[in-house]
Amino acid sequence: MTEVDSDLFEKQKEARLIRRIVLIIFIILLLTISGLIGGGYLYIKSALEPVDPTSSETVEVTIPIGSSPTTIAKILEENGIVKNAKVFRYYTKFKNESGFQAGDYTLSPSMTFKDIISNLKTGRIVEEVVFRLTIPEGKQIVQIAKIIGEKTGHKEEDVLNKLNDQKYIEKLMSIYPSILTDVILGEDIKYPLEGYLFPATYPFYKEDPSIEEIIETMLDKTEEIVGKYESEMVAREFSVHELLTMASLIEEEATEKADREKISSVFYNRIEIGMPLQTDPTVLYALGEHKDRVLYKDLEIQDPYNTYVNVGLTPGPIANAGEMSIVAALNPADTDNLYFLATSAGDVLFSRTLQEHNEKKAKYIGN
Repeated sequence: MTEVDSDLFEKQKEARLIRRIVLIIFIILLLTISGLIGGGYLYIKSALEPVDPTSSETVEVTIPIGSSPTTIAKILEENGIVKNAKVFRYYTKFKNESGFQAGDYTLSPSMTFKDIISNLKTGRIVEEVVFRLTIPEGKQIVQIAKIIGEKTGHKEEDVLNKLNDQKYIEKLMSIYPSILTDVILGEDIKYPLEGYLFPATYPFYKEDPSIEEIIETMLDKTEEIVGKYESEMVAREFSVHELLTMASLIEEEATEKADREKISSVFYNRIEIGMPLQTDPTVLYALGEHKDRVLYKDLEIQDPYNTYVNVGLTPGPIANAGEMSIVAALNPADTDNLYFLATSAGDVLFSRTLQEHNEKKAKYIGN
């Protein structure tokens, strides 16, 4: 055998060895993936089945007035009626089941999901609304904590502390994985739940709901509203965090007369060409204060939320957006506008060029 033949033989031998190693690794990966998929399937399948199909035991379960689907699922799991609260919650969500009633129920571990759901729709509401908590659109975490403090017996400081409690936030992330992710605990995020407490009027059926009950009631609403636009988010390749961030910028710039879709289009157009969003509410958020007028020196503040010195979206929402702004964030108008100007009358004027913008500014705002 010549030296060339010997080298060729060694290379062929080495190639066969590499192919064998690759094949073994592929088989191991395939078995691992199959095991994970199979294990996940079996876990979900088991969670969908009765806790104990042969049980003749009955359990008295009380569903308090005002309980959210998430709370109901947790009560059922705690009483041994379902194996997994999250699986039951997602089952009802995918089946579009609603109309659960407060009341006292006699349930059994042998009941199927279908039977449990049927029973939960037969209760009677026996309590009256004690008070209603209204959270207006565009409010920020600090303002929401104040509203809760004024409307309930809780101190504003205690509410704010709970809203910033990392252990509690991590617990909420496990309860609401579809809307709360690790991004809310990012280094640049000022308040983890900023923008996630949906603006609405919430009825409460007892005088002293806990801070946790109040927060989770609002998160239930956020989950419900955001869930309506899941397909639109996928189409636009938006995460929930990005959606609520964009919606909050639109919300803070909008007036009662404003066309939110056109404001949305300005933001998208600027992002597309790498132009800073330059929206004043982000400067005020960075400053942590409310002012009637943003000064030129304010625009220079070095803060991740200042869209005059940073390109793109802010690290997170700057306020809680209403549904109209969420829809606008997903459906911007088809324009080539790059500027908009809010007048004292509440109108919003749009421009394609800086020259047009400055002319309108001189006419309607002055120096």
